[in-house]
Amino acid sequence: MRVLSGSTILSVAAVVLVSGCATSGALRRATEQQQAALAAQKSASDAALATERAERAAQDSSLSRDLGQVRGDVQALRTELQTLRTDFGAKIAMVEAGLQFDMPVNFAFNSDQVRDEDHAGLNKFAEVVGKYYPGSKVTVEGFADPAGSSRYNLKLSRRRADAVKSYLTSQGLTSNEVATVGYGESRLVTPGAWGDKPGAELNRRVVFVIENKGQRTVSLAPENP
Repeated sequence: MRVLSGSTILSVAAVVLVSGCATSGALRRATEQQQAALAAQKSASDAALATERAERAAQDSSLSRDLGQVRGDVQALRTELQTLRTDFGAKIAMVEAGLQFDMPVNFAFNSDQVRDEDHAGLNKFAEVVGKYYPGSKVTVEGFADPAGSSRYNLKLSRRRADAVKSYLTSQGLTSNEVATVGYGESRLVTPGAWGDKPGAELNRRVVFVIENKGQRTVSLAPENP
């Protein structure tokens, strides 16, 4: 049996010690590198988040400049729409193009003249459009009751729409903002009613559609149509 000398034992111990130190150093360096990589990754993530927040803040600021105080505008618009409902009997609904205003702007039998009693409602409508929907397209849709020929009713409904457009432009809206179309006796509110029959006046009407394309448009779904 071979017996190791004391010096040999010391040499082996030294090699083991040096090897252990080298392994510990490598682990320490690897740990430090990993920590450095994690720190760099976190720093990059924080920087990206800060950039995103700054961009969002800039967009919000730009939106605020375009719309004014958005919260105030929306609340004020809700109040205006509610006034149109309660004071003028308007029915407001969301449609694909924007908002549809079904207001009681009706006509006498075979007439295309805007009635005096409808001026106040049209004034308020023009005010809301000018304030909250500048640059948007307003389409006035005219209708007629089923008396007379379809061709005649189509022309009559168009004249009614044109008469309302003329009135709205007199209240500050521009001709480019207001378009007209006549649908004749289609889409009757009271089927078959004409002349003095009950509900016939509801067929002799105009409705409005606001297409939300203005630069300052506040697109708002009514809370209680």
